[in-house]
Amino acid sequence: MAVYSDGEVELAYEVHGTGFPILLIAPGGLRSERGMWRGSPLNPIAVLSDHFQVIAMDQRNAGESTGPIEGDHGWHTYTQDQLSLMSHLGHEQFAVVGMCIGGPYILNLLKSAPQRIVASAVMQTIGRDNNREEFLAMFDGWAEHLHAADPQAYPQEALANQRRRMFENELTFMAMDEEEIEEFSQPMLILDGADTYHPAASSQRLAELQPHAQRIHEWKQAPALQAATEAFVAFFQAHAASSR
Repeated sequence: MAVYSDGEVELAYEVHGTGFPILLIAPGGLRSERGMWRGSPLNPIAVLSDHFQVIAMDQRNAGESTGPIEGDHGWHTYTQDQLSLMSHLGHEQFAVVGMCIGGPYILNLLKSAPQRIVASAVMQTIGRDNNREEFLAMFDGWAEHLHAADPQAYPQEALANQRRRMFENELTFMAMDEEEIEEFSQPMLILDGADTYHPAASSQRLAELQPHAQRIHEWKQAPALQAATEAFVAFFQAHAASSR
């Protein structure tokens, strides 16, 4: 493990393999950290590091990463952390894999720095489907833990503002309007979700907004898992390796 420090922010990360860089944004909601990949049937650290340089990071205030929470923080705060880490590592362009909350994180990277993202894989993205209260409860549990650990560093008012900016909306993917997503043109691979936090409807809607995207419906269990893994690696070999 290594740590990138930027002022008060410390981002923990690991680098595996060599080649074109691929940033990994783990599942776990706001607890998105490297160890979460161990629970995924398709672990990109394991399947991509033989072909690419894979950078797995802990998001701010998850795992071993830390950073302040201020009143204006929101989706863009995490996007800037991700871009800053990749700049620190010397990667002007890179591909990205994101699972769960990694869906809107990827979308915000595509919005904020389209020239830097050459391809993305969105694995069971979070999204709206009669689940607003579940996401608010998820945020509240994370926020209560932080505030209890250090009330001065994580004040309730700042946490409440972050909650409002990130989750108190009715946007399908929470971070931006659908019209903005329609404008993205980089290669995308969508792996479907099928539960409360990762609704099948959200994967379907993302595919409608990104009609050029490749899509994998079944990928979590054998025999579909092997074919999905092969397609996953082939996607990055086609779109990331070609951008060198």
